[in-house]
Amino acid sequence: MLHDQIKDPSGFIHSWVFEFELAFFDKHTFSLIKHLMKHWWWLSLVYAVFYIVLVFLGRAWMSKRKDKYELRKPLVLWNTGLTVFSLWGACRCMPELIHALTQHGFMYSICNCSYMEGVTGLWVWLFMASKVPETIDTLFIVLRRQQLIFLHWYHHASVLVYCFYSYALFASTGRWFVSMNYCVHTIMYGYFALRAARIHVPSFVQATITLLQLIQMVLGCVVNLSAYHYKTQGHLCSTDLTNITLSLALYASYFLLFAHFFYVTYLGKKDMKKKREKQS
Repeated sequence: MLHDQIKDPSGFIHSWVFEFELAFFDKHTFSLIKHLMKHWWWLSLVYAVFYIVLVFLGRAWMSKRKDKYELRKPLVLWNTGLTVFSLWGACRCMPELIHALTQHGFMYSICNCSYMEGVTGLWVWLFMASKVPETIDTLFIVLRRQQLIFLHWYHHASVLVYCFYSYALFASTGRWFVSMNYCVHTIMYGYFALRAARIHVPSFVQATITLLQLIQMVLGCVVNLSAYHYKTQGHLCSTDLTNITLSLALYASYFLLFAHFFYVTYLGKKDMKKKREKQS
């Protein structure tokens, strides 16, 4: 069943809303989710450790195998599914962020947590929950015996734990983080799906995705620094200094790692090519 227009508690009106997207309008369901996340978010730490251990055990096991797994069709389906999911989430969260900015201002968009309820709220929770199945990305890399860099598994593990922890606090800064991540993931997983299907994609697209990820990290740092400023100035901001500090540290580390990856993968190769041309 489709609903033409549904108004979130934040004031934003969603169009063409499916019945399941109304789940967080039920007070009992919403309260249960809040209770579970508040008291059980730490299980994400257990899962993250389990995930990292499995990554290295899997790599050791695959190194002893003669053949690798192809898994091309499952990979196409997996990335296509994540593309659709991310696009749907982006369509629910990004317009709400824009509404918060244009109607209430920058400080409100960072410090108010009304986005955690209603239709947008459900997609925020789904975003957090999706960090668990997203670790299957690593399974494909390990089983297909592709290069697994530190950035990949560190990013998966740390984002998962932070998302669960931050959701348990109902951190207001998540309005920005979720919206940005949904948008970047829509493009990224779409690119992965096309590559897995052996459809030619211009080489600049991959570099553009990494650049977008770098921009995302910069904006993440800006949001955290702004939240810190508002908190220390005495403004009401629905996050705490511990969360801000942790988030800032993570975003800064991601920026450095993605910047290094960008240089090595794109700029470094160009430098090497120029040196070879000069030598020849």
